[in-house]
Amino acid sequence: MSYLAKKCGVRFQPPSIILVYTEEGKEKTRLHVMPVRNFSQFSDCSLAAEQLKNNPRHQAYLAGTSLHQLQKMYYLLRGHLRGESLAESLEKFQQEETIDPEEDLNKLDDKELAKRKSIMDELFEKNRKKKDDPDFIYDIEVEFPQEEQLESCGWDGDSDEDI
Repeated sequence: MSYLAKKCGVRFQPPSIILVYTEEGKEKTRLHVMPVRNFSQFSDCSLAAEQLKNNPRHQAYLAGTSLHQLQKMYYLLRGHLRGESLAESLEKFQQEETIDPEEDLNKLDDKELAKRKSIMDELFEKNRKKKDDPDFIYDIEVEFPQEEQLESCGWDGDSDEDI
């Protein structure tokens, strides 16, 4: 049986992830409650989301739900356990999930770098134009205005002395 996820949310008391879905070919909307166990304010949201998505009991229901969405639900739940309001948790999650273009990625550890790369990959896929898209144009040519004279660099000059 195939399920189509409509909405995903979190319930704080008792801690649960809620999925609103419809069965394929049917109109009736249903609710699937997934209780959250062994989760504390110190738990890793990414790991918890992966475990839930790979749980055989919930796997069919969560097939259409992104891992990022589940991580967000766990992040909100963890914020609630830490005593934060929903608005504070959402703001912190948004700050964590945006990439600062001025940030030096060379100074990050492997885990943080992998997280930033996955955010960039997800953003790329979201904005990517595919051949099947209605507004897809194969060959786009853009003229960029040149307001100042281009400077030449020594390293890209045509010189035969280095060969």
